[in-house]
Amino acid sequence: MEELTYIVKRILQMIPVLLIITFIIFFGMRLIPGDPALLLVGNRASDEVIAATRARLGLDEPLFTQYLLFLKQCLTFDFGESMTLRAPVTELFAQKAVITVSLTLMTIVFAILISFPLGYAAGVKHDSKIGSFIDSLSLTFVSVPEFLVGLVIMLIFALRLKWFPVGGWGDTLGERLHALILPAFTGALGTAALVLRNIRGNVIQVLDKDYVDFAYSKGLSPWKIRTRYIFKNVLISTVTLLAMRMTYMLAGSIVIESVFALPGIGQMMLNAILARDYSIVQATVYLFSIIVLLMNLLTDIAYSLLDPRVKLN
Repeated sequence: MEELTYIVKRILQMIPVLLIITFIIFFGMRLIPGDPALLLVGNRASDEVIAATRARLGLDEPLFTQYLLFLKQCLTFDFGESMTLRAPVTELFAQKAVITVSLTLMTIVFAILISFPLGYAAGVKHDSKIGSFIDSLSLTFVSVPEFLVGLVIMLIFALRLKWFPVGGWGDTLGERLHALILPAFTGALGTAALVLRNIRGNVIQVLDKDYVDFAYSKGLSPWKIRTRYIFKNVLISTVTLLAMRMTYMLAGSIVIESVFALPGIGQMMLNAILARDYSIVQATVYLFSIIVLLMNLLTDIAYSLLDPRVKLN
């Protein structure tokens, strides 16, 4: 019952947060110089055409009226049509979200496959040359910008070796998975480096605990000690970090999608900001905010499942 009460409270707490977000994104977009109607029809259009376009887009209404309309759209999840693409915003978001979410999930999978074994090895062998090498390698990928890593990887594996497409989004499932490998691997390197360092530090701390020494003295198998005593404790903070990185990758997909020409949400957002397409920008930020808040809630629930000492109250 306490868990259900906690979840309900957290959901209710999301309401004022989302209200503040709608206020910031609505008025923040209108602080950016440029008239959407003028950008849409061109500089050579007559004043009558520009005025008619503003009226069609609802930009001739008072700002407060426009904001109330936006709040109504947020409640009904019906954000109207895109100013530039002339298609329902919700449908555009759903189409592009498939690409961005697929990229994020594959990135997380790569990051886990890289960071978990290397992080554990770096922690166990922290006083050896292998541990020092893994630690130095992780520092390198934490420091190097994603776009630079992406360009180098593209140059080697796409242009030189021609193992993967340079960019784009295929038509079949196989082509799409193939197209996601390089951008996902690029995004995974930075995340894996951070998670690796987190796992390494936690493994070093856990190895010094008395219960680990006691487990070894009892003659338990190394596999049981690694999984039950070491890795289970390491997972608690690792899950939190992975959840934070997942939200970062969802919201910050513009760089990787631009480098690899993936037509995802990041690219759509960038084009919408340049075109002052208020409908797309407002809806995307609002929907992303809901996703991030829900993921934070799920992270807290997962945290309590991994560590019974943590109570949801």
